[in-house]
Amino acid sequence: MGYPKDILATRAVVKHGSYAVLPPEGLVNNVVPGIEGCRVSIVASPKMGASFVFYVVEAEPKGGTTAVFGNEPDIETFVYIIEGEGSLATEGETYSGTAGSYLFSPAGSGLEFRNSGDKKMKALLYKQIYIPLKGYCATAVYGNTNQISYREYDNMANVFIKDLLPIDIAYDMNMHILSFAPGGCHPFVETHVQEHGAYILEGEGCYLLDNEWRMIKQNDFVWFGPYVSQAAYGVGKTNFTYIYSKDCHRDVTL
Repeated sequence: MGYPKDILATRAVVKHGSYAVLPPEGLVNNVVPGIEGCRVSIVASPKMGASFVFYVVEAEPKGGTTAVFGNEPDIETFVYIIEGEGSLATEGETYSGTAGSYLFSPAGSGLEFRNSGDKKMKALLYKQIYIPLKGYCATAVYGNTNQISYREYDNMANVFIKDLLPIDIAYDMNMHILSFAPGGCHPFVETHVQEHGAYILEGEGCYLLDNEWRMIKQNDFVWFGPYVSQAAYGVGKTNFTYIYSKDCHRDVTL
């Protein structure tokens, strides 16, 4: 990497238990057993205050998992290809993926991924503890976001959303893509029990996090915990779009 070109500085902000903004320039490689030929950055974890683990992965050709990822009995997993192409597998089924492809694997099954192209594959990887619900069972889901139509978000013609997983009580999580046209915004400042991990896919936004406005742009990662006030404006020349995790369909345990 060599010597820095200027005085060291960063846009990163980490407020443990509250929120974090992590730009790509500050991410480092983390060695994760069972993943080889990849640069892996752990961008959210319980050490920060998150209840899940979120990874940004850059896989070299043929790089990927050498063991099933997240196949512990109570762990559910998710992978999303940002760019490049690769194979995604769970429960004995293998899928060919390109940019926009994703795979959810239910608790205990785990997943595998591998770069099958001749260029780098960039992907997001996610795991969390599944909260079971008697009489219901989540199943594996494979799809591609390019084949899912946007719908208006809260009846606003300049904000759009896609649901990647079924809106079904069997699932205690979802992944969504939210997209703001320039000038679009949330309808109100949200304060809720859910936490989010968000990766910015395109554009620029101004994001309110715990009553502090932060400028966010493509390839940044944002996490905020429960009850952190949040809202965003799309402020660039293109849509401000991000994929984000959401816990749902479960009561709070005491």
